[in-house]
Amino acid sequence: MDKVALGGDLPRVKVEIDAMKNLRHQHICQLYHVIETSKKIFMVLEYCPGGELFDYIISKDRLSEEEARVFFRQIVSAIAYIHSQGYTHRDLKPENLLIDEDHSLKLIDFGLCAKPKGGLDYHLQTCCGSPAYAAPELVQGKAYIGSEADIWSMGVLLYAVLCGFLPFDDDNVMALYRKITRGKYVIPKWLSASSTLLLNQMLQVDPKKRITVKHLLTHPWIMQGYSDAVQWQTKYQLEHLDEDCVTELSVFHKQSKESISKLISEWKYDQMSATYLLLQSMKARGKCIRIRVPRQMGHASATPSASLKSEKPMTYEDTPGCSEVPYAFGSMEFLDAASQFEESPLEEFILNTRTTKQHSSHAAQLDDMEFTLSTPVTRKVASKKRENKENVDTESALRNEMPSVLPAPKSLVVESQAEIQAQTVPFQEPAFKESQFTAVTPIKRHANPTNTDELTAAEVLPEIRSHSEDHNLNSNPRKRKAKIFGNIERGLDKVITMLTPSKKKRPIRDRPRKVKAHYNVTTAQLLNPDQLLNEIIAVLSKKHVDYIQKGYTLKCQTRSDFGKVTMEFELEVCRLCKPELVGIRRQRLKGDAWVYKRLVEDILSSCHL
Repeated sequence: MDKVALGGDLPRVKVEIDAMKNLRHQHICQLYHVIETSKKIFMVLEYCPGGELFDYIISKDRLSEEEARVFFRQIVSAIAYIHSQGYTHRDLKPENLLIDEDHSLKLIDFGLCAKPKGGLDYHLQTCCGSPAYAAPELVQGKAYIGSEADIWSMGVLLYAVLCGFLPFDDDNVMALYRKITRGKYVIPKWLSASSTLLLNQMLQVDPKKRITVKHLLTHPWIMQGYSDAVQWQTKYQLEHLDEDCVTELSVFHKQSKESISKLISEWKYDQMSATYLLLQSMKARGKCIRIRVPRQMGHASATPSASLKSEKPMTYEDTPGCSEVPYAFGSMEFLDAASQFEESPLEEFILNTRTTKQHSSHAAQLDDMEFTLSTPVTRKVASKKRENKENVDTESALRNEMPSVLPAPKSLVVESQAEIQAQTVPFQEPAFKESQFTAVTPIKRHANPTNTDELTAAEVLPEIRSHSEDHNLNSNPRKRKAKIFGNIERGLDKVITMLTPSKKKRPIRDRPRKVKAHYNVTTAQLLNPDQLLNEIIAVLSKKHVDYIQKGYTLKCQTRSDFGKVTMEFELEVCRLCKPELVGIRRQRLKGDAWVYKRLVEDILSSCHL
């Protein structure tokens, strides 16, 4: 994330990082590593391939009561744990729940959370979050208790899961606020009596009459089909470190288990704790844990740091099927562009640089580089420019140091209204004004891609030497021999460069890409992708939706009457791997999720699919 681009959202990111450092639960997205430079903030988070719960809901229109119960028990578990730690989330909605590879939910986006100094009973003042999920006391501008507001949001969320639409919804924000304060909503005929009762207990306008998390753990609807109450305690005990993971790190770094355990227990969320958490995650999935050492080429100067040496332990054997964790945050002073990016994708995420493509006889050159490789003992920064030769003075290359990681974890303390407003989106106007309520939009986080399509001058331009240099070389037999072999190597380099075809990026994809069937892919009856694409473009023009076409992808956006962008989304014509069908992939980039749902459904229904 770019600090300048974040602007007013930067405090939210700081709040989110501090909260995620203190919260660790099986249904909360895991934070692995945080790196901060003068211009950037990098967050390495657990990957959830299933996407948002919101997309899963709209792909099925609505969920069955049995499937909704499975998900809701996980939500109750996460919220009960958060409240037990003194936090309130304050932005619960399907867009902030991701589905992992095991089809379990992971709660994200703690940018609006609060941890009042006076405990959960402390009254908060700042109104924040998403309007459709906000409790009546929030939209009325009253002081509220965060845990009670979370219960209301959970009720709205459960209603959306069971019904496929919101209980309180209106294009006019003022009308929406009036519906919320009245607390009247439609009860669809397919809702069971037990579901209706639970929703009624959660969507109570009076917060004192609202059901509590404690009673939700053993609620009859929650317990239906289950013999045990919801287990809200965390399964991860930070004070008890995994012996196998500590041993692996100890062998890798050639340090004692006690020293490694001490470094991990500090939980600075640097490369040490990140590697430990990744190893622990692999072990939980039943995989063999092993740290993969970055491959070192003979021409690259990849010297381990003095404190933590990155050498491959001699105790390991190449075991077939044994998964390895790349020590992506390791203490390599120089990184070879050809091998390091291939071996360690997380390093590619951390590096904010443009790399050049070179032959194996040349050392890697990293131009305009801004990255930090922090270790528990030392933090060093690779030099911005490095000469293209074998012998490099590593000490002089590592003299520059820069601040890289965030301070030690601090507890989120809200002592006054001023402090709360500094951490969250302000809400200071009187009640029932549209400008009062700030809807939170997702923050776009991008890693700068590496440029591998450039050739260095050393590969293309012939080397120019003066006559005086040749004369000096000829006077010394050893230098003359080195010059001869050097010329042979350079000649081979030039031949290989000329024979190697240059990779040119195709500006436009000439055919739709193949994707796996997913929640956000809608199949079409039309089997001609070009015909389907033209059909969508015609509908977008009728709906007055602006778009930019890139191959078979349409980047769409809508604007308000004042020209402000209100919605951004993508529509892509693609082919499904199995079976051979044509589909439309949709993805929301910016804007209200339910407005996006209605708009995309309108667009797709207008196409003759």
